Amino acid sequence: MTTIRRASPGDAASLSALAARTFRDAFEIYNTPENMALYLASNYGPTRQAAELQDGRIVTLVAEASGELAGFAQLRESPAPACVTGQSPIELWRFYVDREWHGQGLAQALMAASLEAAAARGAGTIWLTVWERNDRALAFYRKCGFEVRGDKEFMLGNDPQTDRVMTRSL
Repeated sequence: MTTIRRASPGDAASLSALAARTFRDAFEIYNTPENMALYLASNYGPTRQAAELQDGRIVTLVAEASGELAGFAQLRESPAPACVTGQSPIELWRFYVDREWHGQGLAQALMAASLEAAAARGAGTIWLTVWERNDRALAFYRKCGFEVRGDKEFMLGNDPQTDRVMTRSL
């Protein structure tokens, strides 16, 4: 059974571990160990996760399966790129599901909860960025109704990469 809930400050350590693991699983083979280490250290440590969980501009949802965190999504209020033209945009900043839960419906449930949380915050548009070479994620987001609207630079450590900006109406 899967449960999706809002993360609490007590989730910081387990969320940090899940976030680092899922990011590494998705991108490690495409990037240098140095750039991965830089990115993970600055974005997914327990202290950083604890601060994000207490930030009122960020909503963190976690999916639990078999008593463990199996996925997470983070929405944040942040300036949208110019290619995001819908009303009251909110960013789906991070969206990751542990590899062992791929293809089992957990991602769809987490996305549905993310869309509900975005609407509850008054958003009319949800936007995200996804690496141009992440075909699996691009296909998933298209299946969820997102469309590519433009590109945005993403820095992974010292490596500038290109992300696709995708949006959908709520």
